[in-house]
Amino acid sequence: MKLTSPLLILLLALAGCSAEPEAQKAAAIKVDGDRALLAEPDKATFLKLAVVEKDKGGLLRLPGRLIWNEEKTVRVFPQLGGRVQGIAVDVGATVKIGQPLATLSSPEYGQALADARKARADAQVAAQGLERNRVLREAGVVAEKDWQQAEATAIAAKAEAERATRRLAGLGGEGDGTYVLRTPLAGVVVERNLNPGMEFRPDQSGAPLFVVTDPSSLWIQVDAGEADLAKLKKGEPLLIESKQYPGERFKGVIRHVADFVDPNTRTIKVRGEVPNADRRLKGEMFVNALVELAPTPALRAPATAVFLFGNKRYVFVEEVPGRYRRQLVEAGAERDGLIDLMSGVNEGDKVVTEGSLHLLKYFKPAAAAEKQAAK
Repeated sequence: MKLTSPLLILLLALAGCSAEPEAQKAAAIKVDGDRALLAEPDKATFLKLAVVEKDKGGLLRLPGRLIWNEEKTVRVFPQLGGRVQGIAVDVGATVKIGQPLATLSSPEYGQALADARKARADAQVAAQGLERNRVLREAGVVAEKDWQQAEATAIAAKAEAERATRRLAGLGGEGDGTYVLRTPLAGVVVERNLNPGMEFRPDQSGAPLFVVTDPSSLWIQVDAGEADLAKLKKGEPLLIESKQYPGERFKGVIRHVADFVDPNTRTIKVRGEVPNADRRLKGEMFVNALVELAPTPALRAPATAVFLFGNKRYVFVEEVPGRYRRQLVEAGAERDGLIDLMSGVNEGDKVVTEGSLHLLKYFKPAAAAEKQAAK
C-alpha cells in the first residue's frame, strides 16, 4: 500500500497537467512593437476573427411610447363650479360633437342664466323705446339729441343681450338652470374623473373630468441620441414593433424632431404618428420605433473588436495567421452589435473579435518596461 501511494499521486499530477485550458496550451506569444507574434500560429484557435465591411444599412431601433394624438384629443374641464347630478357616459363610450357627458347643478350657471334673461329683456325694452322715438322723431316731437340717446341705449342693450346669450351657449346650459358638460370633439371617452355628487370648482387643480380622443390615430414619442439625429427627419417613415404582437410591424411617419437636446439626458424628442384604425395599439404602450437606414460608405466591424488601451481605442488586425497588429482606430456610432470605424482599418481587414484581452496582456509588461527604461 505504501508503494502505490506515490504512484497514485504521480498519476493524479499528470492528469492535472493534461487538463490545462486550451488557451494556456497555445503557443508562446512575443510582442514586437505593435505586433503580437505567435510561435505556433496553428494553435491560435482561441482567437475569433471578423471581416471589416462597408455599412450595408439596416434598422435603427429606438425605444418609444404610444400616447394619444393631441390633435385629436380634448380634456374637458368645467367652466363653472357646482355639484355632479348625473353622468351620461362612461369610459369606452363613443361620443359625437356636442353630446352631453354629465349634468351639473351650478349656482354660477343660474346667475349666468338670470343675467342673460335680464339682458334680453332690457334689449327688448330698449328696442321698443327706440321704435317709439323714431315715430315721434318723424313727427318732429323728439329732439335729435334724445333720439341719439335712445339709439345708443338700444344698441348697448342689444350687444349685452348677445354677449350674455353667447356666454350661456358656451357654457352648454339648459333653460331649467342645469349645467350640461358637453364634448367639443367626436371620439371615444378614454378617461373619466368624476362621480355623482362630487363638488368641484373651475379654479381647482387636478385631472380633467373627461378625456375624449380618437384612438384611430396615435402618437409615438421617442427619445433619440445625438448620434442618431442625422437619420431622423420629418416626413420619413417609421416601423413600430410591440412585444404584444410578435412578428408584426405597424407603419408610421415622423411628424416632429425637437430643435434642442435635453441637457439632462442628452436626448432629442422625436414624435411620430401611427395609424390605428383597428385599435390594436393602445395608449401608453411601450414599443420600439424602427428607422430604415440606407447603405453608406462607412466601414463597420463587430463592436467586440474594439478595446481600450490607456485612453485610446484599438483593434487587433490579422496581417497573416499568427501575426496581429495592434491598430489605433477612430470609432463612431454602434448599432446592432456593429460599430463604425472612421480610420485605422480598410475594407476586407480581418480583426480579432474574441481573444483580444489575451493578446493585450502581453503588451502591458512591454509597455511597463519601456516606461521604466525611459526614466
